[in-house]
Amino acid sequence: MHLRYSFRIYPTAGQCASLARTFGCARVVYNDALAVRKEARQAGRPYPKSTDLQKLVITAAKTTADRAWLASVGVDPLIQSLRDLDTAYRNFFDSVSGKRQGRQIGLPRFKSRKDSRQSLRFTRNGFRVRSNGKLNLAKIGDVRVKWSRALPADPSSVTIVLDPAGRYHASFVVDVEPEHPLEVQAEIGIDLGLTTYAVLSDGSVIDNPRFLRNAEKKLKAAQRELSRKARGSKNWAKARIKVAKAHAKVADTRRDWLHKQTTRLTGENQALYLEDLNVRGLARGPLAKSVHDAGWSTFRRMLEEKAARYGRHVHVVHRAFPSSQLCSECGHRDGPKPLAVREWACPACGVLHDRDLNAARNILAAGQADRLNACGGPVSPGVAIPRQARPVETGTHRNASGTGRKPRAAGAAGTPVP
Repeated sequence: MHLRYSFRIYPTAGQCASLARTFGCARVVYNDALAVRKEARQAGRPYPKSTDLQKLVITAAKTTADRAWLASVGVDPLIQSLRDLDTAYRNFFDSVSGKRQGRQIGLPRFKSRKDSRQSLRFTRNGFRVRSNGKLNLAKIGDVRVKWSRALPADPSSVTIVLDPAGRYHASFVVDVEPEHPLEVQAEIGIDLGLTTYAVLSDGSVIDNPRFLRNAEKKLKAAQRELSRKARGSKNWAKARIKVAKAHAKVADTRRDWLHKQTTRLTGENQALYLEDLNVRGLARGPLAKSVHDAGWSTFRRMLEEKAARYGRHVHVVHRAFPSSQLCSECGHRDGPKPLAVREWACPACGVLHDRDLNAARNILAAGQADRLNACGGPVSPGVAIPRQARPVETGTHRNASGTGRKPRAAGAAGTPVP
């Protein structure tokens, strides 16, 4: 499997100028190739092949007066820029045809020199890590790297990134084998929220750190200072960097915290179960700022990536599952409740439930039913889940038939008795 290892780099003033020139050349090659393909599409001709594009916008362009400066940078980042364009088109066509999951991706767009984030990629032919720890880039030189850890294998490529805060990073891609630590018996259901970040089915709670909320005072002051500067002036550029650094600090702190939490959860549990939240919909509502600050999508992505690496299992329960409406003891469905209701008593069995803890236990039961039963099984936490699905169990509904009718009597038609 491929992993990325990112490190901070500190180029000299001359190397920064060379990197800026390389960023610009890679952007021009990308835009020229995109323009050629757009013209071919408008004329009804087939898209030019990558090899033909490379000869046209790189090899032949170097011999012209308008693009002669392309020869001043390494050719590897220019070729990789064309590879990025191919990937953008491939993602678009896969999205239109339905081969690619998720929201639909649009056609590639032209890159702007005013973009606050710039990047370029070197393959094995364009870089190497020297014995003294410096990173040698073609036609740029040896760049000092702040190594925080050793690379587990020889990198296949490196991407140089200039972020909006003016920081340079080197992101190495390495190919490693998945690790197989000892299996554990614990399984956990996770209910994500805003008051508390997560409530686990074992009763433990992860507090919401609210990184953006806690930094709002400094962010407002920096943004206010930026608004008072003349746009495009040197003081405006300095103030913009100050705002970008403030936001970068919040993002870095949140990412570090999420890495620590997901590493701990995947290390302690063999299987983790989550609810498929409609994050995009919630991010358009009145709680948008808090939803973005929580970073639920990043939390889920990190869990899935680390589970794949360490041999764990992550299962996502469908968002239509009524985790907050079911009693985790008897399975009675009490109906929807407003967010202000944090505790409720089951009218069937009388058990007093904490809303989030009850939801986490229901998510655990539903996830185990989906995972451990070939054709589904009873979802109620109070019902034992068989090791092998019975022929009559055709779904993950609480009744045996899955048709919406009343459940059968205990023990009837192979339904396990608690």
